[in-house]
Amino acid sequence: MGIFKRFADIVSSNINDLLNKAEDPKKMLEQMIIDMEEQLIEAKKGVATTIADEKRLKAQVDEHKENAKKWEQRAGLAVEKGDDRLAMEALKRKKDEENLANDYEAQWIKQKEVADKLKMSIQDVQNKIEEAKRKKNLLIARQKRSEAQSKIQDTMSKISDTSAFDSFGRMEEKIKQMEAEAEAKEELNDTLAGNDLDKQFKDLEKGGSPTEMSDELAALKAKLGKA
Repeated sequence: MGIFKRFADIVSSNINDLLNKAEDPKKMLEQMIIDMEEQLIEAKKGVATTIADEKRLKAQVDEHKENAKKWEQRAGLAVEKGDDRLAMEALKRKKDEENLANDYEAQWIKQKEVADKLKMSIQDVQNKIEEAKRKKNLLIARQKRSEAQSKIQDTMSKISDTSAFDSFGRMEEKIKQMEAEAEAKEELNDTLAGNDLDKQFKDLEKGGSPTEMSDELAALKAKLGKA
């Protein structure tokens, strides 16, 4: 039946692909289950018609078999009454009913096989729907986990980008250089300041006082008669 093919198309769909394309996986799964249940209702109607036909054929079989028995009894009654002509007519009618019963029975057997297969298919569909309902939450959870993993991979991909780390490294080296230059300037200033003070004391120690120099000059002039 086309109904079961449509249902099979739904069941055999690539669920993961559909979920990836769906904006709301939960709604997508719920809609798929609704579609399955609608197909099941339609299938049940078709199967019900098939079963009804099977039962009608069975009733025809039973009716013609019952008629055959009835004509056999009438043939016996005619024999008892000594009416062979009527007995022969009754036996002929009995044969006709038996033939009809056999024909209907052959049709009924085939129809019953079809009905039984359809009933099994209906049961299989119902089982698949129940399984889909049970798996719905699991599939949604798997979809969410897949999305989370994808986001993590995107983040890790950005983190693993060496350009960002290279920039960070260059900035670190620049800061180290600035710190080194600042320390060098400070050290140089301290050195210069210390040297200036030390020079003043050395000059003072070497040169003596202005008064001492004047006395020495006066003594030299006196010695030379220049005073």
